[in-house]
Formats: sequence, structure tokens, C-alpha cells
Amino acid sequence: MGAPMRHPVRTAAFVLVAVALVAAAWVRIPYYAVGPGPAQSVTPLIDYERQPRYEPSGRFVMTTVRYFQVSPLQALWAWASPDWSIVPRSDLFAPGVPEDVQNQRSISQMDQSKIDATAYVLKRLDRYPMVHGRGALVEATVPDCPADGQLFPGDVIVAIDGKPVGSVREASVALDAVPSDRPIEFRVNVDGTIEHARFTRQRCVQDEDRRLVGVSLLNPFPFPVSIASAKIGGPSAGLMWALGLYDLMTPGDLTAGRTIAGTGTIDPRTGAVGPIGGIRDKVVAAERAGATIFLAPADNMAELANVDTGGMRVISVASFDEALSALRAAGSNA
Repeated sequence: MGAPMRHPVRTAAFVLVAVALVAAAWVRIPYYAVGPGPAQSVTPLIDYERQPRYEPSGRFVMTTVRYFQVSPLQALWAWASPDWSIVPRSDLFAPGVPEDVQNQRSISQMDQSKIDATAYVLKRLDRYPMVHGRGALVEATVPDCPADGQLFPGDVIVAIDGKPVGSVREASVALDAVPSDRPIEFRVNVDGTIEHARFTRQRCVQDEDRRLVGVSLLNPFPFPVSIASAKIGGPSAGLMWALGLYDLMTPGDLTAGRTIAGTGTIDPRTGAVGPIGGIRDKVVAAERAGATIFLAPADNMAELANVDTGGMRVISVASFDEALSALRAAGSNA
């Protein structure tokens, strides 16, 4: 007969504490830690053909926000950290939208920001969009419309219902020729590979009775431009892509040897710089990356009150032209 178990209450308490510690360390709760992400130089990520390239002596960097779902112990750590905050899942993910769908939309927003930046810079420096490539370039799709998940920013539509498409105007004419209740066939060039999509217009926009495809198109660029962004998502790198491309394609040096950070969307037609999320975290990321200047959207400046930027200068900009002027006034040799 075995010996009786000693101190059963103490043993049970130990087990309960061990289980609680494991749960606190590993069990995820519906909250996320949000804080500064990495900063990355943009000009090494930009490539284009058939045009001169003028490398800067300094760096343009885009800043990011990092977030991850937390355990109770991680939540406590983030709560105690001055650079991190805890937010509910609903602050990051739209209700009812699967995370993989939302992540894909975030990547599409980044792809749109690259297209918008390129379109604006080429409009300033070249005869684009009057001179352009063949097809119709997908700039963006509307969430929950038929094109969402079927066409993606960067795709080039080369035919609609079997009719070749050479421009946005020709794409519009071809779409108008298809009855609104009939499926539309798209032939699409995706990074050199021809793919096909087929869908029917739907009523997909609130307060809009028309059936829509849900796609925004631009004329393709007159020469190849590629920008790598890996799995970074969101629309906020538009301004930095535009500045990096502009500096590479023009003589002079906007950086003047400095590390210049910034954020903001870019309007491909007007160059207006729009507000973004996570501005405080991005300022911290820029300061850690050694930036001496941070270009912030004018509509985000109120959020930066009382933010310690060390020796980094934060400059408010509402347009691409204002960003150029600010850099030149701050001592560049461009």
C-alpha cells in the first residue's frame, strides 16, 4: 500500500498557480499592444527603367506601427511601457471582416500608395498621363464591391469582354457596352502573367442605386516602375515614396546627407498629403532611426502635442510642394 499524499492542499495550490502563470504568459486575450515599428529606407526599394538615377547621400525613411495580440503578462508589460498602448481588437479590425481579408486590404492600400506616389511624380516630371503605357492600371478597389478580391492595385486590364483596352477611356467605353446585369470578363496582366477575372456589377455603395464594378483606374506608366514593400501594409507611405522617387529621378540631393522620415497619404492628382493613423508611434520610430526631420501631415499635428521628439524637428506639410519647400529651406542642396 502506497504512502499517503502529504500536503494535498499545498500541491493543489501549486498546480493552480502554475496553470495561472502559464495562462498569463501564453493565453491570448482580445486586446492588442500597439507601438513603434521599424523604419525603412525607401530609395533602395524603388526601381525604374529608361531614366537616369541620382542616388541621394542621405536617407528617406518610412515609419511603421507594430501591433500584436497579447497575453495578460504582455498586456501588463505594454501598459507599463511609455511607448506602447493597449487597444481592443475593434480598434484595429472592422467587425465582421476576417483578419486575413483585412490584412489583404491593408497590403492593397500599400500598393495603392505606391501607385499614387508614382503617378504624381511622373505627372510632375514627365508627360504622364498624356503619354502612357497600354491598358488600364488598377489604382484601387472599393471594399465589398465586385472588383474587391478579384482585381488588385497594380493589375493592368488589357481586355474587357474580349475587346482590347489601351487606356482608361477605352476601358470605360468597354464597360459601358456591357449590360449592368451581365457578367464582365476581364483579361489582366499581373506582373507579366495574363490572368482572368469574371464578375457582375452590384449595388455595393451606400446611397448609390447604380450597379458598380467598384474599381478606380489610371493610365499605365510610360516606363516600368517597381517599389518593394514586402508585407508592410496601409496607405501611409505615399509621401515618402513620392519624395524618394522624385529625388532619384532629379539632379540634386534633397536629403543633403540627412535621415529624413515622414508619413502621409499622397493624392495622385493634386499632391495633397492626407492624415494617417499611429502618428505618435511613427514619430518615436523616426527618432529611434536617427532622423533629424520628420514630415507630418498637417491634419495630424494636433495629435503630436506634448510628444517628446528629442532633437528631431517635426514639420507640418499639407502637400508635396510644401514638403519640397521645407526640405530645401532646411538646408538641402537640391
